[in-house]
Amino acid sequence: MKLTLNIWRQASTASAGEMKTYQVEASPDMSFLEMLDVLNEELNEKGEEPVAFDSDCREGICGMCGLMINGEPHGPERTTTCQLHMRSFADGDTITIEPWRSTAFPVLKDLCVDRGAFDRIIQSGGYISVNTGAAPDAHATPVPKDNADRAFDAATCIGCGACVAACPNGSATLFLGAKVTHLGELPQGQAERWSRVVDMVGQHDHEGFGGCTNIGECVAACPKEIPLDVISQLNSDLRTAIRKGH
Repeated sequence: MKLTLNIWRQASTASAGEMKTYQVEASPDMSFLEMLDVLNEELNEKGEEPVAFDSDCREGICGMCGLMINGEPHGPERTTTCQLHMRSFADGDTITIEPWRSTAFPVLKDLCVDRGAFDRIIQSGGYISVNTGAAPDAHATPVPKDNADRAFDAATCIGCGACVAACPNGSATLFLGAKVTHLGELPQGQAERWSRVVDMVGQHDHEGFGGCTNIGECVAACPKEIPLDVISQLNSDLRTAIRKGH
């Protein structure tokens, strides 16, 4: 496959960026990141600066690899960028590759963004302080199956940021709803349930994320298919917390 790549290049957060065009040949069996590896090898051979992009596990688990591909988070398939394969494109295609676009995700270099805002949201309340002991002790507390299933579904969120990149408002409400729902469905998460939601929503707004208007683009872009109703759970918990004076 012969492809034309329009890639965002930016030396640092403080510098201006621009789109640059490259030509590359790739196999349909390559992953999208392997295709970028091929491009970088060619750039290295020419003595040019390789394109910076994030990746880690390359198994669809960690969420580090998020890119905007032809205007879609992670590209045309509902998966992570590392699990997107070049057979999703055609020979001769032009592909535009950009970093996540959000005030809360400043560009570090090229396609790499700083998602530390997500870490700070988790630090503000996405944890429990209950001492559950070892695994057998944790199992001593029964959890209804419906609650356990919902907690597990919400816990599949990998914090990749696709929901933010897809949202016209730049909101992280789907991410926030998943974390609040995950812990709120478990008995171990009840002690801090109401302070948690207030603190995490406050941090979300402080980081500069936008407000949710229930457009649903976040769910369409989520590679782990987090359901939209976690946002309803978030709003419900926040109203209850406010009524309780938190």
